[in-house]
Amino acid sequence: MQIDGHVEGKIEAANQLKISESGNVLGEITTEHLIINGHFEGICHATRIEVLSCGRVSGTVYSDNLSIEPGGKFMGVTNPSEKTTSTQEIPDLEDNLTLISNDPNL
Repeated sequence: MQIDGHVEGKIEAANQLKISESGNVLGEITTEHLIINGHFEGICHATRIEVLSCGRVSGTVYSDNLSIEPGGKFMGVTNPSEKTTSTQEIPDLEDNLTLISNDPNL
């Protein structure tokens, strides 16, 4: 998907999203690969982010792979990707303890 105009809001793209030189995005982006040659302001979650020579980014990005070409600008905060892990509920220990002892009086 490529953005050539002005977009505000939340964008989710399965594979790749490109903000062209004439593109301007204000909001939150979630995608696998983000290429920015226009302007982006907001929060981004992506496996790979490329800021090209005309790209301007301000905000917070979550990615393990960020590259900025000469001429590209970045003002903001970078964080590692947020890995989603399945959370299992831990049972209450009191209900699952078994007493193991050689003492017959217990």
